[in-house]
Amino acid sequence: MGMILYSRNGYHSHLTMKKSVNLPKTVQTKMGSPLPLGATITHQGVNFALFSRHAFAVALVIAPESGQGRRVEIPLDPQINKTGDVWHILLCDAPLPLCYGYRIDGPDEQEKNGHLFDAGRILLDPYAKAIQAPGWGQPRTRLGAEPCCIVSRQDYDWEGDRPLNIPLRDSIIYELHVRGFTRHPSSGLDCPGTFRGIVEKIPYLKNLGITAVELMPVTEFDENEPIFTNPLTGERLKNFWGYSPLSFFAPKSSYSSDPQAPLAEFRDMVKALHRAGIEVILDVVYNHTAEGGADGPTTSFRGIDNSIYYLLDPWTRAYLNFSGCGNTCNCNHPIVRTLIMDALRWWVIDMHVDGFRFDLASILGRDSSGQVLSNPPVVERIAEDPVLAHTKIIAEAWDAAGLYQVGHFSRHRRWAEWNGRFRDDVRAFMCGQAGMVPALATRIAGSSDLYQHSNRRPCNSINFITSHDGFTLADLVSYNEKHNLMNGEDNRDGENNNISWNSGAEGPTADPSILDLRSRRLRTMATILLLSQGVPMLVAGDEFGRSQQGNNNAWCQDNEVGWVDWTLARDNKLLLRFFRKLIWLRKLHPVFRRENFFLTDVQERQTDTRPPEILWQGLRPGEQDWSPACRTLAFLLIGANLQPADADFFVMLNGSPTDAALFTVPAASQGKTWARVIDTGLRPPHDFVDAEQGNLVQCGQTLSVSNMGCIVLQSRPMRRPRDRTVDAG
Repeated sequence: MGMILYSRNGYHSHLTMKKSVNLPKTVQTKMGSPLPLGATITHQGVNFALFSRHAFAVALVIAPESGQGRRVEIPLDPQINKTGDVWHILLCDAPLPLCYGYRIDGPDEQEKNGHLFDAGRILLDPYAKAIQAPGWGQPRTRLGAEPCCIVSRQDYDWEGDRPLNIPLRDSIIYELHVRGFTRHPSSGLDCPGTFRGIVEKIPYLKNLGITAVELMPVTEFDENEPIFTNPLTGERLKNFWGYSPLSFFAPKSSYSSDPQAPLAEFRDMVKALHRAGIEVILDVVYNHTAEGGADGPTTSFRGIDNSIYYLLDPWTRAYLNFSGCGNTCNCNHPIVRTLIMDALRWWVIDMHVDGFRFDLASILGRDSSGQVLSNPPVVERIAEDPVLAHTKIIAEAWDAAGLYQVGHFSRHRRWAEWNGRFRDDVRAFMCGQAGMVPALATRIAGSSDLYQHSNRRPCNSINFITSHDGFTLADLVSYNEKHNLMNGEDNRDGENNNISWNSGAEGPTADPSILDLRSRRLRTMATILLLSQGVPMLVAGDEFGRSQQGNNNAWCQDNEVGWVDWTLARDNKLLLRFFRKLIWLRKLHPVFRRENFFLTDVQERQTDTRPPEILWQGLRPGEQDWSPACRTLAFLLIGANLQPADADFFVMLNGSPTDAALFTVPAASQGKTWARVIDTGLRPPHDFVDAEQGNLVQCGQTLSVSNMGCIVLQSRPMRRPRDRTVDAG
């Protein structure tokens, strides 16, 4: 029967009470508590609390979790079940598990006040920890029409699991997509495309040597939302990446091999990774939601309090779109700020997550009108929160509206940043662009120009050459242009400025000289990445030459384009070997993982008694060449000055597209000689050998570095005369 719940200023709310065959005929309720927000199991029952400042009426909608039987709608009395702006009620005898949602009524005054209440929708609770959803790719017929949030007892035995707290400077991050990492048939797993699938791949990850996995979005999203189709097959494309959150809490159920237990399976994954010495970093999206623009669906925030949760134009009340996805979250509003903090704490406390990468994090620095704040409250609060004190916090320090804050996202020492300058400068040097040597040296040394001024450290720079967004490393050396036609947007989507070079032919080729050049460039870029100061980040599959066929925006490619092909790990096993040895070289030698910046300023060196720790040179020792025409760079890392002492390394880089370069080798520390450990001009497996097996090189010799290649020398103690030496040149 219809019920008028509440009437004020001429507005009436018609919400329906329905009976159910599976729930008790009468549901005993009490007033409940306004805190904590969300659904909380207590010794008295289940407490429900929801913020909505401008609602006239709220009804809690509950149904059996099994979906069998009709729902019950319980009107909340604003005189009893409301404290301030929080609506709340306690259900004393509701059987668990159960599904719930909210039907909310209020003013529909978008142009006047930005309100978009719709009493015809059943909304998701922003604090829901689990959301009922169909299997991957199946239509979401219940969303908005039935209660989908799940409340159930979630007891879990962590078996003593504790955070690993690996120092950021010692981290090696591996970005992966939960589904794409193991979905390909070649993965050979029992549970491909799931959290359990990642557990099955732990031996591979451990052998690779990475210290952290960075998971692309894992909270619930609707993969069926795109309207684009494959132009060749007509197949409807999917939101494969998941940067379109329906929830800030609930793990995606179709990423679980048991769709009824995503929380437990996620926790199992975290616990297993921790046992293997691997941390878990989540890519979180707090800059926008799946509700999109004015024509998007109403699933939660829009129907709860649109003017609170989103940035709206002060005059037209239209959505401000700094995210490129139709809406922008009002992150510095106290209510939204609290939601973000509660979500972060929950992932750390209840799910044992080790860190976060914040998508389009510059939006966290905008006020309610979209202006950039000098000291954004939410950015500071994340850095200063005591619960998050040991978690890793990484900003993607830009947004879709052109705000680029790399190097000055925050002055707080805890905030690390995806260093887009590192990516661009290394790519430009390895494309043979002129004038890149000074910039490359700065990136290799930890980007002091970006981070030293704010008393930050090299580890505040997350160094990367590729990420999920853009070309893979193999495509970076194989394509000049993006090839995104299969995305269904006539190749308009994706970045046009890729700073890539196809090495002489666009896409696949059988030319051995081009293939050799591509291989050399790829391995040289990997060497720069792993031997630079800062924190390296790899993308899953780059270590064995994964390609996306030139697609630089594979967000909608739930197929062989977006999946990791594990046959490449076998076919390109020598490239994989090269990456493994690079990673282990970095982990073995603290000279690549400095706590502080090098002393580079002349006055600093004059006032500091420490011996030099890095020496730059052009082709000859003592001679530097920072001219625009120069395409070569070498540097000597003096590990003997560290406490405890480390090996010295001499690295020679040649960014010429066509010509080899002759470098003269400087002296190693006293009592040591040089051994050649890396030479990307050689074919695998000769391109990387251990120092004990490496050919010896004497001070003053010249070495030829191939075009787009590099050579790395490592010092080792002097030995008897039987040691071999290489010929000059």
